[in-house]
Amino acid sequence: MSHFNPHDKYFKKAKEEGYRARSAFKLEGIQNRFHLIKPGTKLLDLGAAPGSFMQYAAKEVGEKGLVAGIDLQKIEPFKEGNIHTFQGDIFDEESVVEIFNRLKIKQFDLITSDLAPKTTGIKSIDGNASLELNLQVLKIAQKHLKKGGGVVMKILSGFNEGDLVGETRKLFKQVKKYRPEAIRKSSHESYLIGLKKC
Repeated sequence: MSHFNPHDKYFKKAKEEGYRARSAFKLEGIQNRFHLIKPGTKLLDLGAAPGSFMQYAAKEVGEKGLVAGIDLQKIEPFKEGNIHTFQGDIFDEESVVEIFNRLKIKQFDLITSDLAPKTTGIKSIDGNASLELNLQVLKIAQKHLKKGGGVVMKILSGFNEGDLVGETRKLFKQVKKYRPEAIRKSSHESYLIGLKKC
């Protein structure tokens, strides 16, 4: 048994509200603070399984918006018509471009990523793996995020945060770090948010 209580209030709330995971409330916390998702937003979610970011975002973007999610694992389909799920590797640029072609979208308004490496417990290894994932998110943002768009990336403490902040600053006018309330007290994660893509 691990020392934290997995059945905390956000776990219960997720069950009650029909979300697949409690992480929906992390995105809700970010949205309440930064208001990144608007009605009509086209949002790309990387590392999307099981899909709770997409469920939350789909409500916010509304019928005119669109939420596309990519994950290595198959994402169980959703009944919502504005959610599109794809199985693919974000490091495989061809498969990413193919997804965009299928959606007939060249660029998105917002990219979110709840990607985290399979952790080893060794901070430097986990941190480097987290950095690699986020640098790839930025690479996708460079090509497929509209000017003025935003990015949300999960980060783990203990990695060379300065490197990622530096790379994010090259692409965005503002860079903020934020830790939503829904993150477990025992967790080392927070989010890096890039605003107003140059």
